Amino acid sequence: MKILLSNDDGFRAQGLVALYEALKTLGEVEVVAPEHNNSAKSNALTLSAPLYVHRASNGFRFVNGTPADCVHIALTGLLGYRPDLVVSGINNGANMGDDTIYSGTVGAAMEGYLFGIPSIAISQVERGWGHLDAAALAARDLVAHMAAQHALHDSPQSAPWLLNVNIPNLPRAQLKPMKICRLGRRHSAEQVITQLDPRGETMYWIGSAGAAKDEAEGTDFFATAQGHVSVTPLQVDLTDHDSLRYWAQTAAKLA
Repeated sequence: MKILLSNDDGFRAQGLVALYEALKTLGEVEVVAPEHNNSAKSNALTLSAPLYVHRASNGFRFVNGTPADCVHIALTGLLGYRPDLVVSGINNGANMGDDTIYSGTVGAAMEGYLFGIPSIAISQVERGWGHLDAAALAARDLVAHMAAQHALHDSPQSAPWLLNVNIPNLPRAQLKPMKICRLGRRHSAEQVITQLDPRGETMYWIGSAGAAKDEAEGTDFFATAQGHVSVTPLQVDLTDHDSLRYWAQTAAKLA
C-alpha cells in the first residue's frame, strides 16, 4: 500500500512524526507537509506566489504553502505515482462539528478525495499531544482495517471516500471502539481580540472557537466525550437539497 501523508501543523509536528512511524509498518509512506503551521487554512490553494519543495534530514518533504497545496503538488507531479490512500494528521486538537469547514487537516484530506483517492483526516481531541502513542496506534489500526475492508491497493477505480476521525487523549487500553457519527455544531466563535501594535495601529486576533452547541448522542462531540474514536464520513456537496424546490418556486416568480 502506498500512502501520502500530510498535515497542517507543519512537517516537524509530533503528530505527523508519530503517525508516520505507525503507518510505515503498513506500506510505503511519503510525507509532503507544510513548512510552517497552517491551521485553519481549510482548502486554500496558493495561486499568487511560487511554491518550493525541500527535503528535511529525516526524509520528509515540506512545502512553503498550505496543506491543500502539499497534497495537490504531490498528486499532480511530485510523487510520480498515484497513492492508494491520503492521510492527514495527527492534528494537535479536535476537528469536530463546524471545525471541519476551517480545518487545514481536513482540507489536506479533502484534496486527496477531490482527486478520487480515499482519504482520512485524523485529529486528537485535546491539544498538547497527550497519549500521542495511543492515538497513532489507533490511527494505524483504522487504516489497516479500511485497507483490508476496501482492498485499497487492488481497487484503484472504486469510489473514493473521506473520513474525519477524532481520537480522545487517552491511554490505548482506555480508548473505546470507533463510533460512526454525524458532525455536531458549535456556538459562534468568541469575540475578536484587539490590541495596539508598537505604532499605535489596532491589531485584530480571531477569537477562540465556540463551545459545543449540538453535542447530542450520535454526534462526534458525544462519542469522543464517552472515550470513543469518532469517525464521520464527509462529502463535498454543499447543496441544500431539501430547499431546492422552494428556491425553484421563488426563482419562477421572479422570471
